[in-house]
Amino acid sequence: MEKNIYKGNVLIRRLVVLADFIILNCLLLGFINFESQYIPNYLDLRTKITFFIANVALAIGEYNYCTIIHVRRIGFQQVIKRTFFLALCTTFCFMVFLKFFSHGGEIFTFGFYFGISYYLALIISRLIELKVLKYHRARGRNSRTVIFVGSDPAVREMYITMTEDPSAGYIVKGYYADDDIAGAPQELKKLGTMQELNKLLESKQNDTINGSSYGLDEVFCSLSHKESDQIVKIMRFCDKNVVHFYYLPRLFGEYKLHLDSHNFMGKTVYTNHLEPLSSVSNRILKRAFDIAVSGVICLCFLPFIPIIALIIKIQSPGPIFFRQARTGLNGNTFMCLKFRSMHVNKDSDKAQATKNDPRKFAFGNFMRKTNIDEFPQFINVLKGDMSIVGPRPHMLYHTEVYGSLIDK
Repeated sequence: MEKNIYKGNVLIRRLVVLADFIILNCLLLGFINFESQYIPNYLDLRTKITFFIANVALAIGEYNYCTIIHVRRIGFQQVIKRTFFLALCTTFCFMVFLKFFSHGGEIFTFGFYFGISYYLALIISRLIELKVLKYHRARGRNSRTVIFVGSDPAVREMYITMTEDPSAGYIVKGYYADDDIAGAPQELKKLGTMQELNKLLESKQNDTINGSSYGLDEVFCSLSHKESDQIVKIMRFCDKNVVHFYYLPRLFGEYKLHLDSHNFMGKTVYTNHLEPLSSVSNRILKRAFDIAVSGVICLCFLPFIPIIALIIKIQSPGPIFFRQARTGLNGNTFMCLKFRSMHVNKDSDKAQATKNDPRKFAFGNFMRKTNIDEFPQFINVLKGDMSIVGPRPHMLYHTEVYGSLIDK
């Protein structure tokens, strides 16, 4: 059976790409007709070549950063990011080609203004296109027909996610299961038992599986691993009938476990916590930022340390710096540095400071109000114990208390 469930999305993508080319050529035509010292003379002298290399540049940009607005439930922030890279790639390639073909002129200045203008024009275009697409999908066009298999609460959660935004374009026909789904919305209908589903699978008639003239596009299965034979049967049906199969992880009781796939030693595993800093490039970038900023601040603050140290010594005998064990990365303990703002006391590692705490001395109170006492922590950042951006490390006592009170 021939079936292309993506033909609607392919048409949308092609129309958006066509609009991008139209916007580029209209904008370039406007720049050429606009008399300005920033417009290179080459654009007037070699107009046809200019248009040709501009369209080639956009073709390169579209190849690398083609539109994603057709993707269901896509965030506008992702669209903006993708559009930015499209405009940047196109402008860069255009300027390189223009520099190669032309001689002299304000290429860089022209490229800057042209790139900004094209990016803003694309953003306006994307807003309009998204509005039209959402209107189109909210009326049942460019939709995906879906059924669920299983009675796990995960089915209910996925149904709510799919249908809360009509513009996502999902038509959920119902679910097949031996048991009813607890707390399921009235709109989520039970289509039959697993035995009835198997009869339909064996009949190999895709159009009859949901009892309507709609073809089936996607199947979400949330069965136990013990029912592996049943899952494999559903998967084979989907493969033969060009239907997308998704396995929906079952919920762990009332605990809503969110799992992300992760490559581990060549195998796919699932984790409930995937960190951005698992990427080497992200770690290098973050560490470079910490070293640069903390290094500059430490150098600038260096002349003030003797003055602060002298005032602390005059008002309160004891060490200049207060060292306290804190919980750091991966649960490791490190010694956090601060200018001492209190008299030496035995409760410093347990009792948190209050507004009128008698343990504070006058200059210590001033340092706390102005956050001067926190500046030595940039030394911790420089050493790698802490980071400028991230959660605040707290004392070990609070780690125990919060760990027993707060989940995750």
